[in-house]
Amino acid sequence: MLPAFDASLSLPSTPYNYTVLDQELSAALQEFGNNLNIRVNVSAEVKGRIRGRMPDLPAREFLDRLTNLYNLQWYYDGLVLYVSAASEAQSRLLVLKPISFDAFKAALDTLNISDERYAVRAAPGNGIVLVSGPPRFIALVDQTLSGLVAEAQARPHAADKQPRESILKLFRGSSTMVIRDGRPEAPYSSDAPHQDSMVREPAPGQR
Repeated sequence: MLPAFDASLSLPSTPYNYTVLDQELSAALQEFGNNLNIRVNVSAEVKGRIRGRMPDLPAREFLDRLTNLYNLQWYYDGLVLYVSAASEAQSRLLVLKPISFDAFKAALDTLNISDERYAVRAAPGNGIVLVSGPPRFIALVDQTLSGLVAEAQARPHAADKQPRESILKLFRGSSTMVIRDGRPEAPYSSDAPHQDSMVREPAPGQR
């Protein structure tokens, strides 16, 4: 299997000792990231204060406890831990055509975008998919589908004599993954950061 972006959130199993007397919730989440060397993006909709001492829990349980107590959601995309209010969660119906659900789901799994906590369900007929989750998750799912559709539409028709190579680039921070003819290749890093995006490059001979 070709390597992909590592979107799993790996946290230490030892207790996360953090004493809070009276602190903004967003500040506590930022401090959580600082202490564990994880970049954290906290939505402006995350509000509230933490008062009193938090129990000593492993880091993942500490994060889950905060999200449960304050009605939050979190998603890690491999570079940044995004924390948003549950009220910001989105549900969308996406048209898959000409992509099959299996190909779409396989791409999400390969790129480590899938998260078992958030739904990606095919509607009857396999032409529509329902996705639900926090904004960052929805954005990556949408980008992936757009890239797959663009790649499929760029494929040559049967009447074309010369095969054309389709190349997509998925930028995530300073990491770049190339998807060539629908198959992801090994990611590589660049010193120049990019905004998250997916770009289809012209095939050789089309420049």
